[in-house]
Formats: sequence, structure tokens, C-alpha cells
Amino acid sequence: MNRLIFLSLLLCLQLSGVCSKAQMTGNWGDQGNGTYVNPVLPADYSDLDAIRVGDDYYAISSTMQFSPGMVVLHSKDLINWEIAGHVVDDLTRISPQLNWDRMNSYGRGIWAGSIRYYNNKFWVYFGTPDDGFFMSSATNPAGPWEPVHHLWSVSGWDDCCSFCDDDGQLYFIATNFAVDPKNNKKYNIHLFRMTPDGKRLIMESDSIIHQSNGSEANKLYKINGLYYHYFSEVKPEGRVIMMARSKNIYGPWETRQLNHVDPKMDREPNQGGLLQAPAGKWYFLTHHGSGGWEGRPASLLPVSWINGWPVIGKPDADTIGRMVWSGPKPISDKRKISIQSSDEFDTGKLNVQWEWNYQPRAGKWSLTARKGYLRLYAFTPVSARKQASVILRAGNTLTQRSMRTPNNTATVRIDVSHMADGQFSGLTHFSTTSYSLFGIKQENGIRTLVYDNNGKDTSGITISGESVWLRSTWGTEGISQYAFSTDGKTFKTVENTYQLTWGSYRGDRIGIFNFNTREDNGYVDIAWFRYDYRK
Repeated sequence: MNRLIFLSLLLCLQLSGVCSKAQMTGNWGDQGNGTYVNPVLPADYSDLDAIRVGDDYYAISSTMQFSPGMVVLHSKDLINWEIAGHVVDDLTRISPQLNWDRMNSYGRGIWAGSIRYYNNKFWVYFGTPDDGFFMSSATNPAGPWEPVHHLWSVSGWDDCCSFCDDDGQLYFIATNFAVDPKNNKKYNIHLFRMTPDGKRLIMESDSIIHQSNGSEANKLYKINGLYYHYFSEVKPEGRVIMMARSKNIYGPWETRQLNHVDPKMDREPNQGGLLQAPAGKWYFLTHHGSGGWEGRPASLLPVSWINGWPVIGKPDADTIGRMVWSGPKPISDKRKISIQSSDEFDTGKLNVQWEWNYQPRAGKWSLTARKGYLRLYAFTPVSARKQASVILRAGNTLTQRSMRTPNNTATVRIDVSHMADGQFSGLTHFSTTSYSLFGIKQENGIRTLVYDNNGKDTSGITISGESVWLRSTWGTEGISQYAFSTDGKTFKTVENTYQLTWGSYRGDRIGIFNFNTREDNGYVDIAWFRYDYRK
């Protein structure tokens, strides 16, 4: 970046607070001085919804094909978040296509949903584009959640939300993005009543309450006696936030645009949840709909009520909001929490940040076979003879989100002494558009360091010891530099870098891989995984 561009960006930030290039490649979150900078979650926390229960805030985010599914987040101040758990522990309850032996649903799986609290329970509803809608409930948002229940088997629908009215009647709202037989149009938003247990739609109650270009991202609220239907739609400027309000849940509805967007500058904040802080001020936790290499990060925007409308961001002269990149923290809370990232594998269960790529194969991983280690048994990928993008077909790849912060260092220590011929194990970055594998490959009893960058292998030294340390470092531009060590002290950097990428609605994932292209044979023991993104 030359000096002129830098000064222009800096001036843009100072004058208007809407310069995403400066913000998305720099500071983020809690500043430690009573203020915050967006994004508050600089990683792939897409399709958000959020609620307040007492003095706690909870959010959910879609997970597509990753397992466990539908991550649940927790915060005390709306700025600092931690992972509480996941809603879906077995993706095969949704579809067999999400299992380790299929692995063919990239960009599908668990899409957007809603989280609500009523009847002394947390309720999560979500959809998949192929299998329909599902729900679960729990008394504790960290779990356990009830086994996921199939609400309605249908395809071509998305972005659902449940709603409990003052009289206890349950409603369900969702978008049919396919051509609707009722009016031969796409993106019709339907409203249903539900049975008292929330597990069945009353189909004869179906009513279309809205249709517009790309209308989805539905949420329902009741505020000061009025019903508010939140959704987004596509206008010439991009995907914008809309709101409809009515005295009756079936309408007539009065509709208004709530924000302006500039996809190049603000990356279209457009899906999330309205929240009221204890002091009475309102906020909107949202994802940025235009994906970068890290995915769709999350920001917190102030809400200004103008003539009974919750305008999101800083209101312009037309009383429509724009992106806000910084502000005072909504709540003063000294508790230090953050998104978990490291794991010593010594607690008897995986830490909550981990998500397998597809439902893992039972019996092929263990935290008890060797105390204080994660054991990964190698088996053949799906369609093992295919050469391209093997990581997308290799089961039991353990992943977490890559953060877009200035300094990231992820290091793993692996015991490779029980590998077998044909086995390859190590550290990976991947999306559906590109991948890199950095690890140890064994052939003819010889273990060699190998760097695979999108199918181009570079072999390094022979590894004779029991353990190897593998490391990836990257910054806000998403350029990963791998390094290795044979003693855990001195690391040697690999010359060629790797650009992290976005694909199929998902940002880059960092993970631990282990597969064997010949047979189900060999294993590695993972001593620890240490990932620091907060330097």
C-alpha cells in the first residue's frame, strides 16, 4: 500500500468511520479503554441471531457441514464473546450426506437460524436448503440440547425464526427462495402457527406476508405492542436491512429500509439480531454479508429509534443508517473472555472451538487411548484415487475458524512414530477454493516433511524423531507462512507462502488432518494445539 492510499484511507476513517479497508485489516474488538472497534468477531461467524436473557447475551451462527453444528456464543458486554457450545451433535440426524463417508455437501448443511428464550427454555430453529427445517431446545445454552427434531421436510427454503406471542401462541416464519406455487414468484416469506410444543407447523395456517427481491434473513419481534418483521432484500446498492411493522401479526404491514450499504466499503452488514442493553440503549449484532478470506465476520452497530423505527448504524439525513466502525462499549464488564483457540487435549473432551469437517467417523479418534493426547487413526478419503482437493474428502479433519487479526500463530506437536505407508498427517488451511497441507508423509517406512499447496508437492527433510512441531503464521492479509521444528525450539520457515481463501459461503479453516490414501492404517498422537491470535 503506497503512502497516498494509506493517507486517503486514514482520512476516510477519521471523517466518516465507514472505511472498511482500514478496519478489516487492522484493529478489532475491545480496546481496553471503554471503547470498541468493529468487527467484534473477526472470523467466520455468519448468519447470526442474538438474544439477551437477564444479564447475559447469546448468539448462534451457521456452520454448514461442520460438526458439531450451529455454534452457540456467549457474552456479558456484546463485545467480548466466547464459545458456549453447539446445538447439533450428530449431523446425520439431518442428512446422511453430512457424514464422513459422503462429504459432498459443501455450501449446504446448517444454514441460518434463530435463538429465542421462552417457556423457561432456549429454542433454536434452523434450516438446510435440501432437507427443510429443524429445531432443538435446552435449559442451558451450553447444552445438552435435545436431539434435533425434523420440523418440516422441504427444499428451497431458508432463514427461519420462531416467535412466542404474549398469549403463548407460537409462530414460525421462513423464506421460500424457490418459485412459490402460490404466486409463481421467488423469495416469498411465509408465516405459520405452530403446535404448543413447537415441534409441528400447522400447515393450514400458512400465509405469505411479504415478497421482494431476495427477501430473507427473517426475525420476528414484539416491541411496545407492535409486531416487527426484520428481513433483508437486494436493492441496486446491495443487500440492505428492511423492517416491517404492524398492529396485527398478519398485517397490514408498513415497511421501511433501515440501512444503506456499500459492498466495497462495509461488506453489507445485513443479518443478525436486535438487542436492548440494561441501560435502555439498543444494538444490532450482525454479520457482514460479503465474504472475505476469513468468511463473514461480526460487528455490533448502535440502533437509533426514529419515529418508531430501529435505524441501524449512524442515521443519515434521510434517517437511514450507515456502517459505524467504533464506539463506546455498551456495558462495562471487566471479565476477560474470548473465543477459545488452544487445546492441550488433557480434559477428556475436545474444547468447544473444534468442529470436524463433516460428521466424524466413530472409533477413528480418541482422547483416552493415550492420556493427554488426541489420537487420530488414519483411513482412506472418499474417492481415494482422485488426486484433486484431497482434504475436502478426508474424514476426521479437525478444524476451527481462522481469525483475521494482525498476528496469528498456530502450532501443533505431533507424535508420528506410529505412522504407516501411505499416511499423511499435519497442519492444514483450506476452503473449497484452495488448500494447503503441511506435514509428514510416510512411504517405504521413511517419513518426509511435505508441503502441498493446491496439489503441488514440495518435499523437505527426512524426519527420524518421534515428534515434529508444525506452525502456521498469518496476519490480516491472510498470507500463511509455514514452519517446522524437530526439537520444539528452533523453527525453520518454508519459503513458499499460501493465501487463505473463501469458498462456498465459508472462510478459511485451520485444522489437523490425518489420512492414508492406501488403506485404513497408522495413527498419530496430537500432544497439543496452541493458537494465539490476540498479540
